[in-house]
Amino acid sequence: MEHKKIKWGIIGTGRIAKVFATALQVVENSELHAVGSRNIESARQFSSTFNPAKAYGSYEELVNDPEIDVVYVATPHNLHLENALLALDHNKHVLCEKPMGVNLKEATILIEKAKEKNLFLMEALWSRFLPNIIKTKELIDAGEIGDVKLMTVFFSFKSNNGPEHRHFNPDLCGGTILDIGIYNIFLALYLFGKPQQISAIAGLSEQGVDTTSSYTIKYKDDKLAVMYSSFQANSPVVAEIHGTKGKISLEDRWFCPGRVRLNYPDETEKIFDFEVKGNGYECEAEEVANCIRVGKTQSDLWSWYNNLELFTVMDAIRNECGVVYPAHD
Repeated sequence: MEHKKIKWGIIGTGRIAKVFATALQVVENSELHAVGSRNIESARQFSSTFNPAKAYGSYEELVNDPEIDVVYVATPHNLHLENALLALDHNKHVLCEKPMGVNLKEATILIEKAKEKNLFLMEALWSRFLPNIIKTKELIDAGEIGDVKLMTVFFSFKSNNGPEHRHFNPDLCGGTILDIGIYNIFLALYLFGKPQQISAIAGLSEQGVDTTSSYTIKYKDDKLAVMYSSFQANSPVVAEIHGTKGKISLEDRWFCPGRVRLNYPDETEKIFDFEVKGNGYECEAEEVANCIRVGKTQSDLWSWYNNLELFTVMDAIRNECGVVYPAHD
C-alpha cells in the first residue's frame, strides 16, 4: 500500500464533509472514491461538486465497497460511535470527525475495536496538524517566552439556530464543550500536558446543554489555562500564552491556519507566517494516508492516548457543569 493512492469514502454530506472533500483535492497520495448519505439524492448532489467514483444512498453500501481504504465520518456527534464502528466492523480504517464519540466510554470502545481489527483510527482534530499550532509548541518548549504562567483561549460566536439544531439539541449532543470548547481544551493539553486541577461553570439552556462555558485548568507552578466557549456572543477567537520573557499570540480564529506573533517586554516582536496547500484539513488527511501506507494503527502526532486524555478532561468539565446526554452518558 506504500505506493498506491489511498481511497477515501465519506459518510455524511453536510458542511464538514464538503470542507474535507475540498481538502482531499490537494492531497497527493489520496483520492475521494465514494460518498455515502442516508438518501441517494443527497449523495448525488454532493457528487456533482466533488466527482467521486461512487455515490451511495446508505452508509452500509459505502462500507461494503471493497475499493475504499479509509472512511471519514462526518456525521453529527451523536452518530460518531455508531458510524465509526460500522466502518471498523467492515475492515475500513477510520478518521472520525471530532469528537470521536461523545465521552471517554465511547472513545474507548472505538479504540478497542480498532485494536481488535488491527485498523487505523484517529480523531479528526485538524488543528493539531496545522503549522502555526506546531510552531507554537516548538517556541514554548524552546523557552522563547521563558516560563509560561498563563494561557487564555476563547472560542465564541453567536449561534442564531433554533433549539432543534445540533448546537442546542441534547439528542444531537449539543453544547459548546463538545463542539468548540474541545479546541480550547486540546490546546491546553497539547502545550502543557496533563492537568493537576480542573474547575468549570456553564450556563445551561432549558434543554440542558451548555450555551456558555468557562473552564480553567491548573498546572504545576500555578500555571493556568483559562478558557471560554459560547454560542451566545460574537467575540475575538484568540489564544495568548504569557511567559516571563514574552507573549505568544495566535491571531483571530486561532484554531485555523494563521500566523504566530511573539511580543517581548522591550516592545520588539517576531512574526511567523505559514502557507498551507488548501483549507488546512489536508494536513490531517496527509497524516492519515501516510500512517496507513506504512501500516500504523494510530498517529504519533494525535495518538489514542492523546484522545483518551482529552476525553478525560472533557468528561470532567461536563460533569462539573452538569451537562448530561442520557443516551450516551
